[in-house]
Amino acid sequence: MRTIRIIAGLAFVLTAVLSSSGSAQKAPAVQVFKEATCGCCSIWVEHLRRNGFAPTSTNVTNLAELKDKHGVPAHARSCHTALVNGLVIEGHVPAAEIHRLLKAKPAGVVGLAVAGMPIGSPGMEGPNPRPYNVLAFDRNAQTTTFSTQRP
Repeated sequence: MRTIRIIAGLAFVLTAVLSSSGSAQKAPAVQVFKEATCGCCSIWVEHLRRNGFAPTSTNVTNLAELKDKHGVPAHARSCHTALVNGLVIEGHVPAAEIHRLLKAKPAGVVGLAVAGMPIGSPGMEGPNPRPYNVLAFDRNAQTTTFSTQRP
C-alpha cells in the first residue's frame, strides 16, 4: 500500500511540473515609452501586466520623434508609444486587442492606436466612459477601425 501512495504522489508531482512548465507560454514583452510624469501611462502599463504581458517602461523627453520613427499617424497619436513583437501600440489600447492583433497578424498592419485619451479606456477609467475606436495602421499611416470599444 505504501508503494502505491509513493507512486501516486510522484505521478501527481510530475504531472504538476509538466503542466506548469510545458504548457505555460511566456508573456510577450512590451517596451513602453512615456513621459516620466504621466500617471495614466503608468496605469496602462499595470493594465498590461495584469493581462498577460511583461511591460517595461522607458521615460523619454521627445515622444514625437519616436512616433515619427515608428510611423504613428498624426491623427492617431496619444500620450505613450509601445513596441511588442515588432508592432507599434499607440495610446490606451486594451490588452485584449493587442493579444488579438498578435494572434491574427493581419497583413500590412504595423500597429494599433487609440487616439487621444478617451475616458473609459485602460488607464483612463473614470465616470461617464464613452465608446472609442481602436485603429489599425499601415506603413503609409492609413488607418482602419480594428474594433469599437463600448462601456
